[in-house]
Amino acid sequence: MYLRKALVISGLSYLMIFITGFYANFSILETMVVSDNVEVTVANFIGQRTRLGSGILAFLGMLIFDVVLVFSLYPVTKQTNRKLTIVASVFRMLHAIGFGIALISLIRIYHLTDSPGSMDVIELEDSIMHLLEKFDSTWTLGLLFFGIHLAFLGYLSVKSAIIPKSIGYLLLLAALGYLVSCSAKLVLTVYTDYEQFFESMVVLFGVVGEFSFTIWLFIKGLKKAQ
Repeated sequence: MYLRKALVISGLSYLMIFITGFYANFSILETMVVSDNVEVTVANFIGQRTRLGSGILAFLGMLIFDVVLVFSLYPVTKQTNRKLTIVASVFRMLHAIGFGIALISLIRIYHLTDSPGSMDVIELEDSIMHLLEKFDSTWTLGLLFFGIHLAFLGYLSVKSAIIPKSIGYLLLLAALGYLVSCSAKLVLTVYTDYEQFFESMVVLFGVVGEFSFTIWLFIKGLKKAQ
């Protein structure tokens, strides 16, 4: 019964992460940020402050469900290898901490847009863009920890007696996508030239691997005890 509850909670948490994350990142943040135009980006933050606030709330929800997964996934894989499960949990928590720190930068941007006239225009633009870059770089580091977590989770899934090996391999593929993309973003000076390729790799591999795992968690958890 305890394992079934952990499976359902994990499946629900993963689903909510998909919903809140896609909404906050793709429906809100990426529609407001114009990478090659500081003035438009800042104007969007000021003029669409309510949308920015809703995106921050969605990101906060994503963070909460991510922390829940640190604990709810533990019973799912601990029978396979308890020590590696702890290591996987630690890296997921490091990711959550990293994202929490990154989110502070977005919250600061939200507060800056409350009274934009109190600052010089150039100073306001510089402050907002600095905070935006800080949010992005800190989250990227957090996602690198997340990629390591997925690598351990994928390995544990392949070795698990209850998780299908195919899902384990898909999680390993998702881990590869995160690790390659985030490492490239942190070290490659020409990353922007290949940004679309790396981001597509993360979205494709991540969605396929993690969403497959989410569906399995629900199906396994909702089955009647045999």
